[in-house]
Amino acid sequence: MSITSERKDALVKEYATNTGDTGSPEVQVAILSERIGNLTEHLKIHKHDYHSRRGLIIMVGKRRRLLDYLKRKNEDRYAQLIERVGLRR
Repeated sequence: MSITSERKDALVKEYATNTGDTGSPEVQVAILSERIGNLTEHLKIHKHDYHSRRGLIIMVGKRRRLLDYLKRKNEDRYAQLIERVGLRR
């Protein structure tokens, strides 16, 4: 369900705005999107795993708040991130 450290490092390198950047909204949204995708696949198999479903809902809300923040601060970066991650909106 969680992502490996190698995959996380690859996401950080791909979405980082400068070297050593792990806290920018782009990186955080990319990591959350990866985790959300993995957890969604898990829940397709395990339909009654309600505790993981709650974690999924929390992660989706956190990603939404990060995207709202980025849209407020810089709409161009927001649009690029939505396209790169492949989210609807």
